[in-house]
Amino acid sequence: MDAFYVSVELRRRPELRGRPVIVAGTGPRSVVTTASYEARRYGVGSAMPASRARRLCPDGVFLAPDFAHYRAVSAEVMGIVRKHVEQVEVVGFDEAYLELTGLPAPCAGMRLIAGEIQETTGLGASVGIGPNKLVAKVASDAEKPNGFVVLTREQACARFAGAACDLIPGIGAKTAERLQAVGISTIAQLAGAADEVLAAGFGARAGGHLRALARFEHDGAVSEERKVISESRERTFDTDISDSTRLTSILEELTSELCDALERQQVRGRTIGIKVRLDDFSTHTRARTLRGPVSSMEQVWPVARDLLGEFAAPRPVRLLGVRVAGLESAAESERQLALAV
Repeated sequence: MDAFYVSVELRRRPELRGRPVIVAGTGPRSVVTTASYEARRYGVGSAMPASRARRLCPDGVFLAPDFAHYRAVSAEVMGIVRKHVEQVEVVGFDEAYLELTGLPAPCAGMRLIAGEIQETTGLGASVGIGPNKLVAKVASDAEKPNGFVVLTREQACARFAGAACDLIPGIGAKTAERLQAVGISTIAQLAGAADEVLAAGFGARAGGHLRALARFEHDGAVSEERKVISESRERTFDTDISDSTRLTSILEELTSELCDALERQQVRGRTIGIKVRLDDFSTHTRARTLRGPVSSMEQVWPVARDLLGEFAAPRPVRLLGVRVAGLESAAESERQLALAV
């Protein structure tokens, strides 16, 4: 989907079309979730600190994210996709891999799907088609918005030969910096790099994997949507917090939000955990696994509260979170209990 969160917001606020719109939190430590294409011309991008985005684009319209609404619109989009394609792997709210093997006219089919998404939801989608997930992913990003790019593996190698290595999913900024340190700055250079150069910098196995990515070689299958095995809520504070009473109160709020979500989804989990990030950016987790699955505030909160008390943060806290893992449906939990009895 093209600039998904912003596009969803523009459905509700059509008067903002054509303006630089940025979806970001309001706190001093918040980051940009999505920026409209108009805002991107100012250098604003996803995951950028919102404070920097405001400096780059002082006339931008900043909107707080509404993830519950984005989730609902995502379900609408993916429902359209699943009407046409059986095997779909959803990646977040705004992206999915589709297995097109066996379809009589895959390009025509994808144009039909993109058109139906546009007509039904008013949202634009970009399509990339290739022999594997890696080619398809890079192709889908190549001509946004409303792109439609079909490439073989060899065509992808030729088209992106001069691009920076971090264009490829799986090669992040730090890895790209390390590649530049050994004289590799483009995808073509990485694809043709000698074994000894890559092995010296990354080890034989990791080096070979990086080179395979640069050659757009990938054998991952399109799997069904991954089962969610945990649910969490967390909050980054505008200013660090040292007061243990206040931390406990905030954790209670987060736990209540989490338990409400679990009960709406009718799922339960056995493992309860907390996450604490201190002012020195060190991150600490604590967890406890119970004998049976739980989801209610009465069951989860005492455990989360005890974990926080036992941790006794030695420094001011920057982020606090709570998590329930090992999720299963309430019906499955009850069936297992009946079998045990």
